[in-house]
Amino acid sequence: MVEIPIALVAALVVGAVGVGVGFVLAARVWAPQAIRAAQAEAKRIVAEARERQKDLILEAKDAKLRLAQEAEEEARAKRTELAALERRLLARDAQLDERADLLEERQRKLLERERELERSREEIARLHAERVAALERVSGLSAEDAKALLIEAVRDEAEHDAVKLARAIERRAREEATEKAREIIVTAMQRIAADHTAEHTVTVIHLPNEEMKGRIIGREGRNIRALEQATGCDLIIDDTPETVVVSGFDPIRREVARLALTKLIADGRIHPGRIEDVVAKARAEVELVVRQAGEQAAYEAGVPGLPPELIRLLGRLKFRTSYGQNVLLHSVETSRLAAIIAAELGADVAAAKAGGLLHDIGKAVDHEVEGAHAAIGAQIAQRHGLPFKVVNGIAAHHQEVEYACLEAPIVQVADAISASRPGARGETVETYLKRLEDLQAIANSFAGVERSFAVQAGREVRILVRPDEIDDLSASRLARDIVRKIEETLTYPGQIKVTVIRETRAVEYAK
Repeated sequence: MVEIPIALVAALVVGAVGVGVGFVLAARVWAPQAIRAAQAEAKRIVAEARERQKDLILEAKDAKLRLAQEAEEEARAKRTELAALERRLLARDAQLDERADLLEERQRKLLERERELERSREEIARLHAERVAALERVSGLSAEDAKALLIEAVRDEAEHDAVKLARAIERRAREEATEKAREIIVTAMQRIAADHTAEHTVTVIHLPNEEMKGRIIGREGRNIRALEQATGCDLIIDDTPETVVVSGFDPIRREVARLALTKLIADGRIHPGRIEDVVAKARAEVELVVRQAGEQAAYEAGVPGLPPELIRLLGRLKFRTSYGQNVLLHSVETSRLAAIIAAELGADVAAAKAGGLLHDIGKAVDHEVEGAHAAIGAQIAQRHGLPFKVVNGIAAHHQEVEYACLEAPIVQVADAISASRPGARGETVETYLKRLEDLQAIANSFAGVERSFAVQAGREVRILVRPDEIDDLSASRLARDIVRKIEETLTYPGQIKVTVIRETRAVEYAK
């Protein structure tokens, strides 16, 4: 162990004590100086604060002075404005006073004028009375009698002028209406024209060879009997080479038979079982064609929302013709014509279009339902909830019922235009005239008939009878007898209206 010298320890102790004493002496010397420095800083800060306070006071005085000046200027402007307003009010009061004075003066003048007018009226009345009295003395008539004569003369002249004016207006209206009707109809005919087809009640099918006829007939005729039973049509196999004729009054059945026979000939397998299958498939194809044709017709005519059953019946008209005119194309054409005419006349275009499209819908089922096609079609439309205007347009398009709306005669006119335009129907003039002559001959064959007229393209017969031979009861009985004879004698489409007219005239001569 090394021993530390005592002298070194003593030196260290003395050094430490010296350092402590030095620190104490330094603190005593530096403390007063720090205090004096802090006091000097405090004085400086107080002086700055006092200077800042003076500046703020000056700024506040300046702001107060500025606000006082602004308030004074605003008050001065308000006083100026009030003074100007007061001057205007005073001027307005002066004007009102002047106006009141003028009104008072005008009222005074009006009162004076009224008094003068009253005096003038009294003078005029006195003079009028004197003149009337003088006229009565001269004419020998009282004032009431003279007034009555004058009124009668004026009335006669006014009635005469009114009759002349009414006739002129009526004549001008008739001329203008006729011209306007011609313009509308010609415009509609120029804008619309549909194709037409020839009317047939038979369908001719060409065979690939003569041997096919025997296969169609089958053993002991079983194939042809199966075909006729399945299709409801007659198959005529005569001496015409390589030709089979399908005959039937229902065009849908004829189309089914044609399609089925064409498939059987192409396939070559012809026996009763196969025939039933092919006919069923052909019927389904025809139904599809019918539905598509109905939808296409409704689309072309612009009549949406028809029930599916009406669409199907409409499509059946594709295979129906009337006097050489395809009924479906005729219906679409009638719908378009009715729409144009209705638009020109301001009628219900939608109802006219629907009525024109469906006016012959009864022809789709008139082979199955008794009655005229117009009545049948109206019942079908009513059953499917169509509007009354459409139903009446269908029912009245042959004038079998009365018109109940403006759209009904529009449908009839459109139907007549479509049916009678050049080339629309293929009936010869000879056939048409022969039918009219037959109708008139039947009517003239009855006793008491003076003359008869076939009108409406043979749809109506009007009969004039001698009133001394036919009374009212006999006229009704004569109409029924003529109807019965027409039904027994003639073949015609639709129905024929018979009208018996009995006229009584009383003639006397003044001598």
